[in-house]
Amino acid sequence: MRAAERVEPIDPEELPRLRQRALWTLFTVSALGSTGYIASITVGTIAAAEISGTAAWGGVPITATTIGTALAASLLGVLMVRIGRRRGVLLGLGIGAVGGVASVLAILAGSIAVLLFASALVGVANGTSQLGRYIAADLFATDRRASAISTVVWGTTIGAVAGPNLIAPAGAWAGAMGLPELAGAYGMTMLFIGLAAVVAFVFLRPEPYAIAIPAEPGSVAAVEPRRSNARVMAGPTVLAAALTLVAAQVAMVLIMTMTPLHLLDHGHGLATVGFVLSAHMFGMFALSPISGRLADRFGSPRVIAAGLILLGGAALLAAAAPPEGGLWLTVALFLLGYGWNLCFVAGSALLTSDLALAERGRIQGLTDGLTWGTAAFASLAAGVIVAGASFSVLALLAGGVLVAPIVALLLARRKAVTATA
Repeated sequence: MRAAERVEPIDPEELPRLRQRALWTLFTVSALGSTGYIASITVGTIAAAEISGTAAWGGVPITATTIGTALAASLLGVLMVRIGRRRGVLLGLGIGAVGGVASVLAILAGSIAVLLFASALVGVANGTSQLGRYIAADLFATDRRASAISTVVWGTTIGAVAGPNLIAPAGAWAGAMGLPELAGAYGMTMLFIGLAAVVAFVFLRPEPYAIAIPAEPGSVAAVEPRRSNARVMAGPTVLAAALTLVAAQVAMVLIMTMTPLHLLDHGHGLATVGFVLSAHMFGMFALSPISGRLADRFGSPRVIAAGLILLGGAALLAAAAPPEGGLWLTVALFLLGYGWNLCFVAGSALLTSDLALAERGRIQGLTDGLTWGTAAFASLAAGVIVAGASFSVLALLAGGVLVAPIVALLLARRKAVTATA
């Protein structure tokens, strides 16, 4: 019997307290896990270049991490249906903590192969943390689901700020101990992902499936709960949500990946690069609670539409910004980040809205696997596009990717109107 179907009864009076505790546990896991993960990807380029002796390997650890994230999302999403959400989270974070240990060993041994393997394992922890937003969504009714998702995503803000800023002190500590500075940075990855696992082990109780809210009565998921993946994904609502998550991620990654190099190539210093990326990260995570409340208040489709408009505007602004226009790119990258956040929060809520409890793990995992898999491809393709054309062409292509979710949303809306007519 599947874990989603094998749940123990809980005292109804205890449910609100247990759900709130689970929500803030997932927030803490997201904050700690993202701190370790972002520390890893921040130094990954430097570590690969130093070990290999060439900058050509610089982007490979991030690609390996993204692939690990995609695989973890797909596999753990399915596995959680059988072993439970809690055990799945503990397994994924445990693998990520091992990845942190392996990263330190890779630095000490000077092995690029071990570093890439370790980076993929760290990606597993990131994929696990990403699935945490869906676990939170299961705990609340439709009108609060987006807010729950946004709370977990908001936890990533802590990692986005703390991760890069703790690297220097960790490196200094490692140097004082006679170890390479990069070993200290990866020690942070091991420490913080390990702490996330401890928090999940202690506080993520009872099993989240036991306190989850099933499909809404009368919905397709409630009437027909045992659907194949293909049948579920073909549904207009699920398809629109999945395309939103994939397209928003690809558009964001295409532009964000090449912006630092674009700025450096046109005479801007590292201070400008840091400021622009900080504005981008602020847009991606810091405003998540607002996104959740907007989606709960006005509906996920409308918030997704707003997010796609912001992403499209950001792409056009990035394409039109003059080479010396650091301010214009700062605005473009902030809009890119917040447009992605709107789509990520509202798209995740929309995806969950039409799924039975037993379907959620595998469909959510499949969607996240597609999202992160295409992001890995986009990060590799971005450099090729800029080398063969220009940054402006790259930005316009990023905007073109958004056509697919727009069409899917319109079709879903037309079908909903026809069904109620």
